[in-house]
Amino acid sequence: MEVAQRTASDRKGGHLTRRRSDGRLALRESAQCPKEDETAFQDIERHRYFNTNNLWVRLDHLKLELERHGGALPLALIKNVKNVDPRKPDSPQVLQLESAMGAAIECFEKAGAIVVPRIRFSPVKTTSDLLALRSDVYEVTEDFRLTLAEARHGQPPVVNLDAEYYKLLADFEDCFAQGVPSLLECDSFKTLGRVKFAAGVVCRGKVEFVNPGAEPRTVPQGNYANVRIEF
Repeated sequence: MEVAQRTASDRKGGHLTRRRSDGRLALRESAQCPKEDETAFQDIERHRYFNTNNLWVRLDHLKLELERHGGALPLALIKNVKNVDPRKPDSPQVLQLESAMGAAIECFEKAGAIVVPRIRFSPVKTTSDLLALRSDVYEVTEDFRLTLAEARHGQPPVVNLDAEYYKLLADFEDCFAQGVPSLLECDSFKTLGRVKFAAGVVCRGKVEFVNPGAEPRTVPQGNYANVRIEF
């Protein structure tokens, strides 16, 4: 398994750990973590490495494990509670059942991990990830690889968009219809409430925009550095 050093923006992602029972490596996802253990789960000093989803498998070893387990690897079942209609929080809840391919690392006795640079992994699981990806934090190289800008020194900013207003792609597109802010020199970027952005917004350091009202408010063009703006 290719793993990378966890940063603050990776604290909620699955990380690699070692099982006490037999010493094997194992993958733990956030959905498998009890609420009371969440703080320890997100401790990036205790659990230093996360799965990049790049896996290398010897096919002859895989064949042996498949034969040993009747044709399927015994991967842990992950349960996620979801709404039938993600656009309606009050719609009926259902269980989404899944398994993580990276969890297969615990099935192999001689499995190992190799630490790779963060450029091997650019996650887009949420609209917060998408905002960072669309900003100047990332660059496309001449050979069409997506990488963090050199000025970031391998550390992406921590982006936290209010899930109530930004979770769905259509809402995200509406909020950033005039363009996404510059985050190249931003350490953390957070929104609370319904906030839209004009073109030419530049954020540096730790920036937070708060709109406690029901009507959307727009952040005008300008530079914002280490500031909390409440409309």
